[in-house]
Amino acid sequence: MNTLTLERRRLDDEPSPRTAAETMVAFEHVQKTYDGRTLVVEDLNLSVRRGEFLTMLGPSGSGKTTTLMMLGGFEQPTSGHILLEGQAVELLPPERRDIGFVFQNYALFPHMTVAENIRFPLRYHGVRGAEAKRRVEEALSMVKLAGFGERRPTQLSGGQQQRVALARAMVFNPKLILMDEPLGALDKQLREHMQVEIRRIQQRLGITMVYVTHDQSEALTMSDRIAVFHEGRIQQLSDPVTLYDRPENRFVAGFIGDNNTLSCEFAGVENGLCVVRMPDGTRLLTTSPPGQAGSNLTISLRPERLGLDSPDRKNAENRFAAEVLDRTFLGDRVRLTLQAFGSERLVAAVPAPEGAEIMPGSRIAMTCFAADCRTLTR
Repeated sequence: MNTLTLERRRLDDEPSPRTAAETMVAFEHVQKTYDGRTLVVEDLNLSVRRGEFLTMLGPSGSGKTTTLMMLGGFEQPTSGHILLEGQAVELLPPERRDIGFVFQNYALFPHMTVAENIRFPLRYHGVRGAEAKRRVEEALSMVKLAGFGERRPTQLSGGQQQRVALARAMVFNPKLILMDEPLGALDKQLREHMQVEIRRIQQRLGITMVYVTHDQSEALTMSDRIAVFHEGRIQQLSDPVTLYDRPENRFVAGFIGDNNTLSCEFAGVENGLCVVRMPDGTRLLTTSPPGQAGSNLTISLRPERLGLDSPDRKNAENRFAAEVLDRTFLGDRVRLTLQAFGSERLVAAVPAPEGAEIMPGSRIAMTCFAADCRTLTR
C-alpha cells in the first residue's frame, strides 16, 4: 500500500504502530572505528519499533550521526550487525535499503523543479508516468505545498525547501525515514513550527522515523523515545517524560534541560526513603535507590520542582534555607539563583506572582518533594 494512501486509512481499525511489538530496526553489538583504535560507536544495541519516532540525541562527537549513517548505508560498521525488518543490511548499498533521507542542507537539485526533485527517487523504484505524477501530487499535498510543483528550490523559503525534502523522502513509500539535523538551518519560530508539522505527518501516516539532533527541546517535543548518546554509547533510552524526570546518570541529568546537580553523601534509609547529607549537614529525603553509607552521590533536581515554603507545599518532605543571589523575570515565572547548603549554587523557577517581591540578598525558605530528588551514583 502506498504510504501516502495510509493517511486515508482508519488507523483505529488496527493496533497503534507505536504500541506494536514488531521491531523495524535492530543494532546488534555494532561498533565503528575509523583509525582502528578509537571507537566512535561502542557495542551499540538498539531496537526501533515499527511506526516509532525515535530520536538520537547527544553533543557533537557522541556517535549519533555515525550511527544514522551506518543505518542509511553511508558508513559500514567495523563489527556487529544492523537488521532491517529482520534482514541484515550492513553490506547493502543505500539504494537497496528502501530508506528515505532528509538532511540538514536538504540536498535539493537547484536545476530541477520542486516536482522533479520529488519525482527523482521514483525512477530507481520503477515508478513512471501517471503513477509517478499522482504520487508527486499526493506528496506535495501532504506537506501543504500543492501548486508549488513548477517552482525551483531557490524560489522557496527554508521551511518550504525542508518540506520538499520531506516529500521526496516519503514519495516512494520507504520502510523508514532518517533525518539528520533537518531543522538546524531554520530560525527559532520556523523550526518550532516544522517540529509540529513533521510530527503531525509521522503520526498520521504511521511512518517509522529515526531523527538525529543535538537540540534537547526538539527531541523532547517530537519523540516517542530518545536515545541519549555520549562518547559512542547510549547513556539512556527512554520516553521524554521518563528521561526528563528520572535521568539515570550525571551526564543525562546535566544534558537534558535545566537541572541542579548537587553533591551529597548517602546517610541511610528512613521510612523507606533515602537520606542524603548535604555539604553543610542538611539532610534531604529522596526516593531513589540508596548507595553505601558514606558514599558520594549527586542529587538531580529540576528548577521548577523547587518551590517557596507555603501552605500549598506543607506536605513537601524537604525544607532548607537559601540566599537569593540573582532574580530574573521571565513572564510567567521568576528564575532565582540561590546559594544553599553552604556554598552550593542552584536555580529555582517559581510562578511570577510568588516571586514578585523576592529580591537579591533575601533569605528565603525553599521546599522540594522527595519524589523530585533523584540521587545519581554514576
